[in-house]
Amino acid sequence: MALLDLDPQVVAKARELAAKAAEPVVALAKAHTTVSVERATLRLAGITGADTTHRAGDVPWVNRVVDTVREHCGLEHGVALPVFHALREHDLPTLTDLAEATAAGQVRYTLPTGRDRDRARKAATAAITRGLRTVDRNRAHRDKLVTKLGDPPRRPWLYLIVATGDIDEDVVQARNAARAGADVIAVIRSTGQSLLDYVPEGATHHGFAGTYATQENFRIMRAALDEVSKEVGRYIRLTNYASGLCMPEIAVLAGLQRLDMMLNDSMYGILFRDINPVRTFVDQRFSRQVHARAGIVINTGEDNYLTTADAVDAAHTVTVSQLLNAHFAHEAGLPDHLLGLGHAFEINPEIPESFRLELAHALLARELFPDAPLKWMPPTKHMTGDVFHGYLLDGFFTLAGLLTGQSILLVGMMTEAVVTPFLSDRDLALRNVRYVLNAAGGLREDFRPAPDGLIVRRAHQVLGEAVDLLGRIVDDGLLDAIADGTFGLMKRPATGGRGADGVIAKADDYLNPAADLLEAQP
Repeated sequence: MALLDLDPQVVAKARELAAKAAEPVVALAKAHTTVSVERATLRLAGITGADTTHRAGDVPWVNRVVDTVREHCGLEHGVALPVFHALREHDLPTLTDLAEATAAGQVRYTLPTGRDRDRARKAATAAITRGLRTVDRNRAHRDKLVTKLGDPPRRPWLYLIVATGDIDEDVVQARNAARAGADVIAVIRSTGQSLLDYVPEGATHHGFAGTYATQENFRIMRAALDEVSKEVGRYIRLTNYASGLCMPEIAVLAGLQRLDMMLNDSMYGILFRDINPVRTFVDQRFSRQVHARAGIVINTGEDNYLTTADAVDAAHTVTVSQLLNAHFAHEAGLPDHLLGLGHAFEINPEIPESFRLELAHALLARELFPDAPLKWMPPTKHMTGDVFHGYLLDGFFTLAGLLTGQSILLVGMMTEAVVTPFLSDRDLALRNVRYVLNAAGGLREDFRPAPDGLIVRRAHQVLGEAVDLLGRIVDDGLLDAIADGTFGLMKRPATGGRGADGVIAKADDYLNPAADLLEAQP
């Protein structure tokens, strides 16, 4: 039920402007590829493993192959044709065998022509199709498990983080979190992994403030949550992070191992990790196409803007980013039910009427995106170390989430952003949430903000400011807006940032069967 009486013409204008602002960036993404897109393509085709003999440490075979192809004949035509031509030319059974031969200096990659090109294209398409069938089977299996075990009996779903650095310890914590009431387990990544231009291999036990995202770690945690799902009688979802320099690869690995949600924002890596804007937009489009195929819910990162900018003054930038994220997602094939747009409870609690302002912002997001599983983030910026005050703020956060119909609540902890929370903190946090859910779970049906009251006026104001900003972005260009510090006060020029050297303009005869198959999906 609409409570804000938003003007349909203003809402339509906002969406129209977001589409216009995004259009040049989508065109830019379509005209380029990246080393990570090409590596993701080979991962779908079946390459696995790493060169464990390299003096600088393990190097994934996929990196070795893509880097060598780039050195020999460039990547502007795509990696698939040279690789599958070489596979046939050297009569090797697998891509891993080809990678080993590559490392030994036994392969010279060339771009095939004529009949050789047709053979390489058909072989690459067949291998990548097999990989996508695995993704399809995982999606179907998830649907079966949800039907059999059931979803949580109520919304919002409770989203809880584990982050020990050791995948085996993460499994213990994740199972116990599910038993205590968590519906979504997020395995936060090791600090700095988003800046690695490769995905580590195997199970890991040495992460820093998080656990490395690897295919084997995904497999281990998914299997553990499947076991505890049967025990608790509901399907427990698994989240990780498809962001950073390896966004497309991690998206593919998530599809191959049946993850359910992925952090995937169109601008987070640009703003908060200083990753090149063009690299990010190219990678996020491919990764979101993979998520669409896999049925993975994305979580966007608008909450981060409010940790660097003021949550009242910059509220409209959150709305603008949500509209842009939604358009980029739809263009990549993600429907609304997979669009977990983010926002947060980050207004300074000392501001008069701060709770009413939070309700206005949260309700605006809910009514702009009625069919999206919105992800609502707890207070962090104004957590001071006073655990009693923090516990109260988290209770208000949960209440705001209930009143405004949020879909996914990241469980707030009173020590958040102060110290690494203890397990006892998590237990207290879940008790806090359970109390609010039990005491006020149906309160939304009685919540009717006054038509001319602060909540409604504030929502209209923020939407109007968002429309004005989108108009300026259409005139100036989104890349220039990012460079000027429009979002989160971070200034990121289009020519700067990490990973710029991994962006390649496509040749006229560029071929990527993975991109073609994903583009053609319904």
